[in-house]
Amino acid sequence: MNHHLKLLISPIYTGSKRFLAKQNRWTVVTAGSIGLVGTVAAFALAPSEPQPAVEIDTVLEQLSTPIAILDTPENTVFLREERVERSDTLSSLMNRLGIEDPEADEFIRKTPSTQAISRQLSPGKAVTAKTNARGKLHSLCFPLNGKEATLVVERDGEGFKASEEVLHLDMRTVVKSGQIESSLFAATDAADIPDAIASQLAEVFGGDIDFYRDLRKGDRFSLVYQAFYNRGQVVRTGRILSAEFVNDRKVFSAFWYQSTDGKAGYFTGDGKNLRKAFLRSPLEFSRVTSGFSRARLHPVLQISRAHKGIDYGAPTGTRVRAVADAVVEFAGRQGGYGNFIVLKHQGTYSTAYGHLNGFAPGIRKGARVGQGDTIGYVGSTGLATGPHLHYEFRVNAQQVNPATIALPTSFPLDASQLARFKATAGSLRALLDLAKQTQMAAID
Repeated sequence: MNHHLKLLISPIYTGSKRFLAKQNRWTVVTAGSIGLVGTVAAFALAPSEPQPAVEIDTVLEQLSTPIAILDTPENTVFLREERVERSDTLSSLMNRLGIEDPEADEFIRKTPSTQAISRQLSPGKAVTAKTNARGKLHSLCFPLNGKEATLVVERDGEGFKASEEVLHLDMRTVVKSGQIESSLFAATDAADIPDAIASQLAEVFGGDIDFYRDLRKGDRFSLVYQAFYNRGQVVRTGRILSAEFVNDRKVFSAFWYQSTDGKAGYFTGDGKNLRKAFLRSPLEFSRVTSGFSRARLHPVLQISRAHKGIDYGAPTGTRVRAVADAVVEFAGRQGGYGNFIVLKHQGTYSTAYGHLNGFAPGIRKGARVGQGDTIGYVGSTGLATGPHLHYEFRVNAQQVNPATIALPTSFPLDASQLARFKATAGSLRALLDLAKQTQMAAID
């Protein structure tokens, strides 16, 4: 005789319908309560003696009325975190946070100190809120752009108050790698590398690689950099600690090092200073529209004459950088050059920048500038058919082709510093190797 074993499975409900609808997305903070979220109870009765064959029938019974075993009192606090989406408005964000509070909504929209919330809905930003069971706001935490601080909106009696709280940052070392398909920024975006780090990468290798003309499809890079986190979210990035760039099968490497006398910079693996005395280009990213030439048809004058400089095409307003530490020798209007700057560098070197749309603040005769500082902005003043930068490199006040002369380097490491540098570079090289292995595994 076959015995039937009946298994009764009944859902156990936990709390009100509002709670049931949200239970898979809320973190519930209560005092002295036991949560039975998502529990299923199974009960079975079996014969006391072993039987040769048992058939099991499963019977599902749906209760018509929920059995409430956990209530959600007014003092229950729901904590929710959401990341800002690209199409978000203040209303859609608050809705996803579970905030159903007209008074809070009015306070955030109309209070001057909370206007940053509507203006700074940057995609990916993590925002947290605490509400009660009915959606009344307890507090809202919103990270502010450009600050190491969070805007906190919290209930204060019958109303609300807003304040800024300084973030407690946690510095982490990040290892990333990527491959060039079209441009540097497209590759760093694909690898989820911040633009600030991409710009640093271009600066680190800017003395050896022209990131507009020299890049090749298939070029690879690996880097180790600092990032500062608050509650699991990147607030800002720090500096690149080490990097490797393979450009047209040629390998360039860089390691950050600060010597005991306070000098700091990037060095190759064998301790040679990577920083050149002069940058390869006064623009971060651009295209050469006219090179150095002894004879060229002038586009405005329509006569053939020497072009003793390099023209870089770029949109009006693009920042122009000082290619080396210098003193401003001239800043003003000069004939066909339009708005014009001449910088005097060490020794016999000077550089000139023409057709500028305007000058950076503080740029005047006698002012000191550092390598990479913004001195002006691309324009089309003077004899120019469109926005571009005319750049000249001069030796003893005579224009020369910067692409054909050997440029000096900066200070080298002495013997006493070299051993200390190699110890530092060794650990950073291991992290770079890890980044490369990760990239190769992804390609495979």
